[in-house]
Order: sequence, then structure tokens, then C-alpha cells
Amino acid sequence: MSMPQPAIVPSSVGIDDSMTSSQTRSWHRFGLRVDVLTTLPGTVELDAASDHLLKVHAGAPVHGGCRAHRFVYTRGDIDLFPAGASDVWEEEQASTSVLVRLAPSLLRRAAEEIGLGPDRADLAPRHQFRDPQIEHIAWALDAERRSGHPSGLLYTESLGLALALRLLGSDPAPPQERVGLSASQLRRVIDFVEEHLDRDLSLGRLAGVAGVSASHLKTLFRRSTGLPVHEYVVQRRVERARELLLRGELPASQVALEAGFAHQSHMARWMRRHLGVTPTALVRGSRAD
Repeated sequence: MSMPQPAIVPSSVGIDDSMTSSQTRSWHRFGLRVDVLTTLPGTVELDAASDHLLKVHAGAPVHGGCRAHRFVYTRGDIDLFPAGASDVWEEEQASTSVLVRLAPSLLRRAAEEIGLGPDRADLAPRHQFRDPQIEHIAWALDAERRSGHPSGLLYTESLGLALALRLLGSDPAPPQERVGLSASQLRRVIDFVEEHLDRDLSLGRLAGVAGVSASHLKTLFRRSTGLPVHEYVVQRRVERARELLLRGELPASQVALEAGFAHQSHMARWMRRHLGVTPTALVRGSRAD
């Protein structure tokens, strides 16, 4: 009986021509990239890479083995390959996984934010483990990738930071005496968002405006407003788009850019979700009045 053709996991995890502009910006700024990995039955080889790889099984069950160990991968099973790790195994069926690539610098920044030394940012290899929080983040990152990154880098960065903290084994809480951002901190962040709404806002930049770490900003901002940072920004963009559309001075494509959306279809998607109407229906309704 003929053996199946081997399927090789690409060893290069740097930026290549297949990356979208959003992926490229995310990689340069934050060190995070999400792809779908599909392999054929046969030998799967993972060469040592300069980044941490998190592989979350996303397809049908796959039988296989490595050395003397047999396994069955099901949806949600996770493998963690630290930077510099290599591996080889056999799979009897085609396999589909979400592959999250994290630069070591992302883990170091997360470790610094929660007061860990840089030596604590190292990861150990783990195979076929389950973690509902990591799984949830991976699915959310993949959904954002498949839909064209409609929520922007702020949302991706928030998920990436949460993932890094989870891998480090920490879920930091802000100081107990702090209920939320102070009035002046909150005003600075809100004013900055309003002034830069048409730009691709960064979680780190907003944290700098508030004078806190990115991980603390996520918690403190939500305590102060009742909303995650990225959701607040999306709501403000929807409201600005609504105002500009009702003025009738700009075409919808330009309104989308002025409000900070990637393009017109992204604006329409979020307006349907938050307002229940499309931009066209909104304008038509205002003219009918």
C-alpha cells in the first residue's frame, strides 16, 4: 500500500506577501498573527521558529501518533510550541487548525506589565491540552480574521494581550483601592479617542494617555464606562458615521473613512449591529422625514 504524501508545516512565521495589510500592521505593532493551517495525511514536520506557535485544532477528529504515543485530536485541542521548538508527528487524516503566532516581545511586554521579570516570559511546550479561555480567544481571533478585521487593531490587541497573560498564567487585577479610571484619566482617554477616531487606535497608546498599563486600562475603562475599550470605540465610530451620513455632505465611502472604519462594508456591518439599519436606509429615512 502506498504511503500518503507528506504535509509540511511552514517553518517561516515572519511576514510574507500573503499577509493582509491589517495582519502586517498587527505584526509590526503587536507581534500577533492568525492563520488557518491545513495539512494532508502523512508526516507533519515543525521546524524551529523565532516565534511562539499556538495551534488549536478546528476540524474533524484526526488520528495519529509520534514515537510510541498515539492520539486523537478533536476540536479545541491545543498545542503550544515555544520559540525554537521543533517537532514531527504522523496524521492519518487531513487536519485543520487555527495557528496563532506570537512574537516573544509580546510575552515580554505582558510579563513586564504584571511585574514579572523577563525570564518569566519563557514558555514550555505543551501538547493536546484544553483551556476554554485560550480556545475562546483563538476562535475570536479567527472570526475577526475571516471577516476582514472589522473591529480594527484595538480589538485584536486586546485579545492578544489577554492570550499572552493567559499563557503566562496570570490574570492581573488593578489595585484594590481603584474603582476605575479617575475623572481626569477617563476624560483624557475619551478626548483622545474623539480626536483620533479616524485613525487605527492602539491599546498601548490609549493606556499611555491614561498613564496605566494596557492590561489595567482594559479593566479600569470597563469599570468606568461599563464597556470594553474596543466596544466603546466602535460605538463612537457608529455615532460619528450616523451624524456624517445625516448631514449628507460626503459619500458613504468617505464617511466610513472619516469615522475610522476600514471601508464602507465594515461601516454598514457595525451600523446594522448597533442601530438596526444600513447606511442607505438611514439616509433614506431621514429624507422621508
